[in-house]
Amino acid sequence: MTLHNLQPKKGSKKLKKRVGRGLGSTGTTAGRGQKGQKSRSGVGGLKRLGMKKTVLSTPKLRGFKSPHAKNGVINLSAIEKSFKVGDVLTPKKIEKSGLVREAKDGVKILGNGEITIAVKVQGCLVSKSAAEKILKAGGEIIA
Repeated sequence: MTLHNLQPKKGSKKLKKRVGRGLGSTGTTAGRGQKGQKSRSGVGGLKRLGMKKTVLSTPKLRGFKSPHAKNGVINLSAIEKSFKVGDVLTPKKIEKSGLVREAKDGVKILGNGEITIAVKVQGCLVSKSAAEKILKAGGEIIA
């Protein structure tokens, strides 16, 4: 026995049914009967399977998904509670702390609340008011 002599066990491989070839039982009409809507091409698949009611009862999805990235938003008040003096804030670190759900599109720091700790912000977008408050508290913003 060699590799080129190997064959699958008899009956283990089932050939797919070839319909519409010749005059046999699945020949001329290919098992679809004579005439009518179901014999023609393009009959709605879900309607044929008895799912028309389900299809009609499900609501259509409105609107569209914006292709533009959405930044995770965080306020200064949350930074004040969650970080210590001298911490370097990066999008990954903010995401790990649980303040932002997903940081893959970036993080923007907004100026709501007060901050008294000096932190370094790196790789985040910062609003004008937040930037003023961070710099006033002795922190720095690294682009």
